[in-house]
Formats: sequence, C-alpha cells, structure tokens
Amino acid sequence: MENKFFTFIKPYLSYIDNGNLFRKPFSWLYTIIAILNLLLPIGVMVEAIQNRVFQASAKFIIVFLLIWIVVVFVSWISFQLWWDRKTKVKATSSENDDFVATPVFSHFIQTFGEWLGTWIAVVGFVSALFMTIFLGHDASALSYSMGIPFVKTGVLNIVLMPIIGFLTIVVSRFLAEQFKALASIANNTRKN
Repeated sequence: MENKFFTFIKPYLSYIDNGNLFRKPFSWLYTIIAILNLLLPIGVMVEAIQNRVFQASAKFIIVFLLIWIVVVFVSWISFQLWWDRKTKVKATSSENDDFVATPVFSHFIQTFGEWLGTWIAVVGFVSALFMTIFLGHDASALSYSMGIPFVKTGVLNIVLMPIIGFLTIVVSRFLAEQFKALASIANNTRKN
C-alpha cells in the first residue's frame, strides 16, 4: 500500500526517527537560555530597585554593587556556555542512530549542571563572602532585596559554595556520560 493516503506521514516520521525533532528544539532552547542569562542582571537590578536597595545604608549599596558585578560576569559566562553548546547539541547523534533522544537529553543535563554549578560556586561564594564580611546578620535583608533569598552567610557557606558548585558539575557530567555511554553502546551494537 504505497499510495499517498497511507504514506503522507512518512516525512514526519523520518523527522522524528532521525533525531531532528529533538536536536533542533533543544538548540533553540539553549539559545533562549543563553539570552535569558544576558537579561538576568537587569532583572536582579530591577528587583533591587523595587525593593529600595539604593535607599539603604552605604554598606548595603556597596555590597549589592559588588555582588551585582559578579552576577553580570557569571551571566556573561553562562551566556557563552549555552551559546557554545547550542551548536554542539546538534552533533549529539547522527541520522542513522536508533537512539537519538537520549544523547540530546544527556547533553542538556550536562550543560545545565555546568551552568548551575558555575552559579553556585562563583556567585554563592562571592555573595557569602561579601555579605559575611560587610553585613553579618543583616545580610538576609540584602539577599531578599536582590531576589536571591537562597544565598546564606557565614564561614561554612563561604567554604561550601565552591564545593557544592564543583560537585554539581561533576554529578551532572557523570550522569550525562552514563546516558551517552548507554546510547553509544546501543547504537554501536546495532551497527555490528
């Protein structure tokens, strides 16, 4: 039965089977996340203005501006990370592979973990450091004003933030590599 009535869906099925349905939208998602990372410092600044950070004492303003500069820097790093990986996600599988969604999703897990770990390690460390040194117990007011209430102060948090960030990157990379290995083994087994 090779008439158009029964075969008109073949291009769509081919699009799904060869992995383009997964690779292209994830590439678009990476682009959107990259752009959102560029907008994030603006959102933090707007949140701080709405919460009247600039009407606080000088030490609050100075600590906010120092942390905000770090947020700008990490946002730029994050933009570059997602922007670079948007082209690499397209190469996670080939059109002849049977398992095409797993490598794409594992690439997302890896990239997301690298992004999150970077934020935790750098922004978490610097925020905890500056707020502990300059603000002490008043630091929670600033973290809520900036829209990042998860930032905590104290020597323990200064030490833990880089460790948690590093472990986030390692765990996400490990999980992604496990998924990639399974898909690679499955795809190579079928070819032999």
